[in-house]
Amino acid sequence: MIPASVIDDIKFRCDIESVVSSYVTLKRTGSNLKGLCPFHSERTPSFTVYPGTQSFYCFGCGAAGDVISFVMRTENLDYRSALETLAKRAGISLPDFDDGEPRREGPTRSRILQMNLEAAKYYRKMLWDERTGAPGREYLTARKLSMAAVKRFGIGYSPRDGASMLKHLSSLGFTNEEIKTGYFAGQNDRGYYDYFRGRVMFPIIDVQGNVIAFGGRVLDDSKPKYLNTSDTPAFKKTRNLFALNYAKNANAGYFILCEGYMDVITLHDAGFGMAVASLGTAFTEEQARIVKKYVPKVILSYDSDEAGQKAANRAIGILEKAGVEPKVLRMSGAKDPDEYIKKYGAERFRSLISASSGKFDFMMDGIKARYNLSEPEERVRALDEVSAYIAGIRSNVERDISTERAAKEFSVDPKSLAADIETKRRRASRDADRKRTGELIRLTSGTGDRVNPDFARVPRAARIEESVLGMLLLHPEYLTRAPDGSPPSEDDFVTALGKRLFSFIRDNASGGSFQFGLLNGAFTPDEVSRAAKMQAERAELSGNDGESFDIYLKSLREEAEKQSSGGGSLEEILAKRRAAEGT
Repeated sequence: MIPASVIDDIKFRCDIESVVSSYVTLKRTGSNLKGLCPFHSERTPSFTVYPGTQSFYCFGCGAAGDVISFVMRTENLDYRSALETLAKRAGISLPDFDDGEPRREGPTRSRILQMNLEAAKYYRKMLWDERTGAPGREYLTARKLSMAAVKRFGIGYSPRDGASMLKHLSSLGFTNEEIKTGYFAGQNDRGYYDYFRGRVMFPIIDVQGNVIAFGGRVLDDSKPKYLNTSDTPAFKKTRNLFALNYAKNANAGYFILCEGYMDVITLHDAGFGMAVASLGTAFTEEQARIVKKYVPKVILSYDSDEAGQKAANRAIGILEKAGVEPKVLRMSGAKDPDEYIKKYGAERFRSLISASSGKFDFMMDGIKARYNLSEPEERVRALDEVSAYIAGIRSNVERDISTERAAKEFSVDPKSLAADIETKRRRASRDADRKRTGELIRLTSGTGDRVNPDFARVPRAARIEESVLGMLLLHPEYLTRAPDGSPPSEDDFVTALGKRLFSFIRDNASGGSFQFGLLNGAFTPDEVSRAAKMQAERAELSGNDGESFDIYLKSLREEAEKQSSGGGSLEEILAKRRAAEGT
């Protein structure tokens, strides 16, 4: 375990307001701060930072914790790696040993990052090697990439030799486990082999300047065309974007979202430094929330084939949900931005940006392409799809304008189309009400609670238990209070999670204080969030004095007594009844 004093120092130097503000735009509301949650898509801020307790809580998705929890969730790190990230920010060196013994855990984020940097240097060296890198240089020349772009993006080459990278990294002291975890090597019956072979290599760099992963492109038409680093302790592909490290400084007010590395590099080379791309996966909600931190608008420049248009349609919905305005760049005469710029030049592409259309035009173009509007039945199906789309528009003004435009496009009565749209809206509203009612029933009953499965069995006792735990997190000194003559103990708690939380707080409290951040090393992120929720909900209330704690603890003991005497699960009750009857 890292000494508590070191964790205290890290948290003291990494004020939660300062750390969270680098990810979320916060506005002060009284003594707290609020902003849009970085962990789920929302339009109304429900994410709250409490400077007084150095904690955060989202009333929308339930994410909660301290500054360590926040970095763990935001950067997809384990507890140790999050501490290393914050320690680096604070200028603190973490010990290399735990409890006097060398650490025995798997490869860490810092080791993977070191290895990635060495690999990037090696790939770049191989590209410029006169003999070894010739195939890579020929490919890049054929793709008409400038040498300035090649150097700016750190493009390299992985030799066809099946073990060169493995040998190189091993010579630098990296173990086979680390090399495999970093996704530089695979393993088969004959041993380890280089994962990337005979490919042009594109380093993926985060906004802090770390090389976090790689993409490799074959030089011919063999499959797979691209190989990408899978998730590692230093990288999660759904939470990063290619070239974001450059695009965030473009100050254009928008990003151009592409499908591939070459599209992005060509656009940057042509003067469009706001281009980014997802990393071998479909665009995700996490990526949309990242985009929202930098720009309010995205212009989608996907391939013009059917798959590209489907991907664009999906991305539009994700961007809208995140509160980012989507636009679609319509290209003809080329399949992607890379080909278009090389055929027609940067100025023609710039005019496409200016003429980029909104989601309604994109939807209409797609429907016209799918249906034969001269056929009555096809026309009806097309109108049904249009009305379903318009019914999903929240803004009354936008919905009315879209209805008028669609009616004119299809030469139908606007009132008839509006009636169909309203019917679909009422049906969707009824479905949503039923869903919300079901969710409310599950929430109030505790059914489906994956974090604390025991909640449904004893909902009243579990609610009291959470109040007691919330007060203990706020006031660890209450551990010594003794209503009814005895201080709180593990036997007072009725759920397995409650017992574990209490025991951990009791065992790690010192001098009447408890470091909330210690929970991150012993509980899952969801369990830490539940504990933070308990603390935050009690902090919102005024009745947290010692006498109130005594009352809650007595009530909890009464509930625990009921469970031990006659409560419990159905199986437990039946077992007791059979024992009493001697059967």
